[in-house]
Amino acid sequence: MSDCCENKSCAIEAMKVNQSKTLKIVLAINVFLFIVVFSSGLIAQSTGLMSESLDDLGDAITYVLSLFVIYKSNQAKARVALFKGILILIGALFVLSQVIQNIIDHTTPIFEIMSIAGVIALVGNLTCLYLLTKHKDQDINMSSVWECSRNDIANNIAVIIASLIVWFTQSGWADIVVGLALSIFLLRSSYKVISTAIREI
Repeated sequence: MSDCCENKSCAIEAMKVNQSKTLKIVLAINVFLFIVVFSSGLIAQSTGLMSESLDDLGDAITYVLSLFVIYKSNQAKARVALFKGILILIGALFVLSQVIQNIIDHTTPIFEIMSIAGVIALVGNLTCLYLLTKHKDQDINMSSVWECSRNDIANNIAVIIASLIVWFTQSGWADIVVGLALSIFLLRSSYKVISTAIREI
């Protein structure tokens, strides 16, 4: 046992076990949030909620992939991080498409559903970020997962603010503005994750 610990293999193994436990918890939270937020987005006709729910689904896929590579090489982790960055990019492009659709349709979301779902999602994603923060500097795998979780909180806050503006103005332009801002934020995040992964590869 002493030889094991002297070679740091015990510490590394313990770290990977802890990473796995954390990822399983945040995976369950994101699956729950996807179901709640997606159904709320359909009912409320909210671009913000729909894009947020798809982001939660993308995160759930990301966490599954992250669990897969915990015991893999740094090269494997970098390739998965690259895939995560591509997922973030796809999410950003989807939000942009929804923004355009909202402009065409002049849709006004139901602000009550937007705000309630936004608060639920915020609480869930704050929990995920708290759990992931202790792992974010351990390797590229957990760093990219933490990046995804931080994006979610920005999305949640933006949707809540948009719901308040929709309520105050009785129009859907706030949903459009928030969607555009979220897409820019996601594009920046995808660039960061992809460029880091490419350097690692």
